Amino acid sequence: MTPPTAFIDTAGFPAGPMVAVRLDAMLKEFVPRRALTTSAPTVRAMIEELEANYPKVRFRLRDETGALRRYVKVFVNGDELDRRTGLATPLAASDTVDILHSIQGG
Repeated sequence: MTPPTAFIDTAGFPAGPMVAVRLDAMLKEFVPRRALTTSAPTVRAMIEELEANYPKVRFRLRDETGALRRYVKVFVNGDELDRRTGLATPLAASDTVDILHSIQGG
């Protein structure tokens, strides 16, 4: 069994290609860096690692059922997550994931 991967901030790039994760400014209160890397195999695993390493972000991205909150948008290589595969979307070492919050107003 492979040990869980951990997020590595961009100041300490490991050897080899990794998934780049970019976070919007709405998360700066919960995650100290806006750019991270990981070797998570899926979007779900990447979010679980993010929540494990930065507990304050828990429930900011997903609700109590584990589904993405409606105002959270996740893009892999510029494409919004497909509704069919969603969090199960696989990630490759050279992918870039962007996590953004929709701006709502009234």
